Amino acid sequence: MNELGEWLTCIRKGDKSAFEKLYETMKGPLYTIVLRITKNNTQAEDVLQVIFLKIYFSPREPSSNPRVYLFKMARNMALDMVRKRKPTTDLEEAESERCHHTEDLPQKMDIENAIQSLPERERQIVTLHINGELKFREVATILEIPLGTVLWAYQKAIKQLRIILGGAL
Repeated sequence: MNELGEWLTCIRKGDKSAFEKLYETMKGPLYTIVLRITKNNTQAEDVLQVIFLKIYFSPREPSSNPRVYLFKMARNMALDMVRKRKPTTDLEEAESERCHHTEDLPQKMDIENAIQSLPERERQIVTLHINGELKFREVATILEIPLGTVLWAYQKAIKQLRIILGGAL
């Protein structure tokens, strides 16, 4: 069993330090996946909070691949959030979305815009593989599509991103 599986087992036994380790390790990758699906920081944070609350209060028996389990849960919850989303945007929420500043914001915005221009499935494949550090077989399991389709869609997406970003990838 890998480290994530061990932590999930310890969480089932009430080990809070295992939960903290799991949270610190997985919050970034899971948040990225959820954000790419919801396209909304506030909703992504809400989904992430619900994911970790579920893990903390009712941890499941770790599966053979806990990483796939966590990313599949994140993806499904993000898709549920998108389906339930109101079509209008709150003005304060829109303003907060614009106010995230970093030193390399222009480059990050170019990359994010390029990724957002991809079709939904290709965006999820790229995000799960790169940000989630999942193997293509694991991505295929999460998305419930054949491995060959994942490989083909990933290659197509990377070519498209190279064109959009001017060969920077």
